[in-house]
Amino acid sequence: MTLWLLYLLLIALLVFGLFVNLVGLPGLWLMLGALAGFGYLTGFGVHVGWTSVIAILVLVIIAEVGEFAAGSAGAKAAGGRKRGMLGAAVGAIVGGIFLSFIPIPILGTVIGACLGAFIGAAVAEFWDADYAHALRVGYGAAKGRAFGIAIKSVIGLIMLGVAVVAACPLLTKTAAVGNTLAAPALPAAPSTGRVEVPELEAPSSTPTTSPTTIQF
Repeated sequence: MTLWLLYLLLIALLVFGLFVNLVGLPGLWLMLGALAGFGYLTGFGVHVGWTSVIAILVLVIIAEVGEFAAGSAGAKAAGGRKRGMLGAAVGAIVGGIFLSFIPIPILGTVIGACLGAFIGAAVAEFWDADYAHALRVGYGAAKGRAFGIAIKSVIGLIMLGVAVVAACPLLTKTAAVGNTLAAPALPAAPSTGRVEVPELEAPSSTPTTSPTTIQF
């Protein structure tokens, strides 16, 4: 697989995770896993570092806490119990999946999740309570689900942007670990255009005379 093919696969998984997050499935965790897998396959620190993965993890935790707090607040404010919260969670998943096939997928998913949370909580509470109480809890669960979806969707979009930028092959982080740098070459001495001729020893100008023998 080429690097760009892995990058396109990462984007597809990120978008898919953002979509399934709308129905209450752990889509944000899928986005985190996709980014961590991309970093593992390409080498951590080359394209995706631990800083990006930890940042995404923190965003996932914030989103999960925010959704849980919103859903619990909506059901509890209406007097819901644990069975109502469980019914709302199951109903949101079923409704979100069922209405995802209408011509406007994202809107249908959101409506289906909220409607499913309403029906699930109302049915669970109506098991041993009057219909007015059940409808009130169902409405609170649907409102909490809507707030939870909004919180997780906003954080999911932030995660999508961070992951796409952090993993972009055009922003490769080059590390010189273990590389040896060659010593810079010294500049050559400038040429003067003159040819150096070795000096020759000049011959002695004093003639050598041999002694003359005079005979008498």
